[in-house]
Amino acid sequence: MPKENVAPPAFDPFGATPPAEELPPEWSAMRSGDPVEPEPPGEPAGREELPTPEPPPAAADRAEPPAPEPPPAAADRAEPPAPEPPPAAADRAEPPAPEPERESAPSRSSPEPSPSSQPPRTPAQPPTPEPPRPAAGRGHLRALGPGDAPTDGALAPKLDQHEWDGITPPSRRGGSGRFLTDVLVDLGFATRETVDQAVETARAAGKPPERVLLDQGTITQDQLARAIGERYGLDHLDLTVFTIDMTASNLIDSAAAKRYEAVPVSFLDERTLLVAMADPANVLAVDDIAMLTRMEVRPAVASSEDIATLVSRLDHFGDSVRDAVDADEEQQDDAEVVELHESADDAPVVKLVNSIIAQAAERGASDIHFEPDGRELRVRFRIDGVLSVSTTIPSRMVAGVVSRAKIMADLDIAEKRVPQDGRVSLSVDGRHVDIRVVTLPSVYGESLVMRILDKQQASLSLDRLGMQDAERERFERGIGQAYGAVLATGPTGSGKSTTLYAALQTLNTTEKNIITIEDPVEYQLEGITQVQVNPKAGLTFANGLRSMMRADPDIIMVGEIRDGETAQIAIESALTGHLVLSTLHTNDAPTAITRLIEMGIEPFLVASAIDCVVAQRLARTLCPTCKKRVILPASVLRDSGFNVSLDLEAYEPVGCGRCSGMGYKGRVGLYEVMVVSEEIRSLVLARASADEIGALALREGMRRLRDDGFEKVKAGLTSIAEVARVTGTT
Repeated sequence: MPKENVAPPAFDPFGATPPAEELPPEWSAMRSGDPVEPEPPGEPAGREELPTPEPPPAAADRAEPPAPEPPPAAADRAEPPAPEPPPAAADRAEPPAPEPERESAPSRSSPEPSPSSQPPRTPAQPPTPEPPRPAAGRGHLRALGPGDAPTDGALAPKLDQHEWDGITPPSRRGGSGRFLTDVLVDLGFATRETVDQAVETARAAGKPPERVLLDQGTITQDQLARAIGERYGLDHLDLTVFTIDMTASNLIDSAAAKRYEAVPVSFLDERTLLVAMADPANVLAVDDIAMLTRMEVRPAVASSEDIATLVSRLDHFGDSVRDAVDADEEQQDDAEVVELHESADDAPVVKLVNSIIAQAAERGASDIHFEPDGRELRVRFRIDGVLSVSTTIPSRMVAGVVSRAKIMADLDIAEKRVPQDGRVSLSVDGRHVDIRVVTLPSVYGESLVMRILDKQQASLSLDRLGMQDAERERFERGIGQAYGAVLATGPTGSGKSTTLYAALQTLNTTEKNIITIEDPVEYQLEGITQVQVNPKAGLTFANGLRSMMRADPDIIMVGEIRDGETAQIAIESALTGHLVLSTLHTNDAPTAITRLIEMGIEPFLVASAIDCVVAQRLARTLCPTCKKRVILPASVLRDSGFNVSLDLEAYEPVGCGRCSGMGYKGRVGLYEVMVVSEEIRSLVLARASADEIGALALREGMRRLRDDGFEKVKAGLTSIAEVARVTGTT
């Protein structure tokens, strides 16, 4: 570019024109009128430094050359070296925004300084490698980069879910005078119409409206606790997330915790306890806990379900075992605890056995297994049909524990060569629990199994069994007959007796005489005559059933058909005008027909007597708190034995504090109900196989166990893996 082209002096607002040889080539070119190629983006280096140590005053109001003391009038926008620029030029040099960031915006070409142009960058502002973009002033918008994350405001990062400590504070402290139902509406847990209906229902039923909403499934226990906390202005604790201090929880015993529905969960300071309560209005509980712990109490609200789960997790097995071991060591004797009444009644051993039984009952276990392995005694609980190890007992305490269990069941503690069985009734936290005790001799010693029958946890109602509408309609039609036989089939522990008890509860009226013969009588029902089998006294199923026929019964329940004689009497009773309910051990409903024929019953008797057969299994239900929504590929379903071609939307177990990390909580029944039609009777008379009978029953509307389980998977009640576990993969 020619350097001799110099801008006319009149263009300079300050009357001072720099020499032409000191100007950048771009400026000289623009003044001469030659075309100027725009500077490519990302290369602002040619404008980083002014060519002269002292820039002209025209750029002083817009650039920032180093100056020790800029004049106050332009301090916020520029730092010119001149002491006081002319007012007219200063007014033109002022940018509209006071921030200096606007002055750092690069331009693709730099014409002669003017009031509307931006000067080149100064050494005080180093170049950036990014392409030119609008300055970050208030008048521009730009995307946030990785290092531009805001620390507050609407764009601030939200608290991670995993960092939540489980405490939800109320909107205001001190509570309010509102009704609890109004709080539920304000929190969005229920609609106003639903709450108003619950209030009317509660007035007639004589119970609180929130209890009606719970029974209807409108709200959950956790939502109710959240509303109670908001009502009283207290913190709400989610005990599945909150970090519980077990030292604080052990300050009160489990009996007091259950009585008050309150558990200390943390130390706030040296003199204050944080106590989770289901009912914070119970001032007597607050005072009693304060006296028991000798500390001040700050109440918080947690759901009664969470509190009950926490209380059941307060495991005192270790303390009981240590007490028993310490007492044994104090005797200064290396001999085992002998099998005598005096030693078995020793307090530590009694405490250990009682604590194991109480813990099993609290956790809803159906069986307790005491299994010796030559070194120690392993204790396992069967909860929801699955065994899990609970604790172990040292070898020198094994004999005392087994002897104590035998004494409780009134068994011979000296007999170890043959199996024995007995029964004991206990009171666990105010509720009646029946326990069946069975001993088995093994190579490492006697193995012990306790079957727990907790009447309060039994679902003796058809509404709670989990039958779907089609299966329930078939079953109710079968038990509604004036005579005939209804059989419940399945393996041990599949809920057959519970199904028959639920049927008896439906049929139990003052107009009917109902007699049962069982081994043992698991649940005592009011208004029903129940007979206990006693083989030692000669009272067997067959003998008792013959005697019952002379007692004018309308409905007979036989606990189990074990042999041909009992089966013969039961079938004949069904043909002589009685409704007979009984159980049978078969894998599915059609096999029950062929099983009776194999036991020696004539096909024509079976075809005439049997009206309905129910096969069932118990599958664990998913924990409603932690179950995860997933899409199951069709290939996975086919591998599990389900003939499908599309993916399935379902749920899978996760595990949380409310389900003890299992992912399942409770059980639901899977049912296969076969009604014996005239076509099926014809196949029975022809001694057809179970497969042929099952194929015909499927054509008549029967649904297999796996199909019923698949429907419950789609409903979100259980998982595919659980259905495959209880029904098989084929």
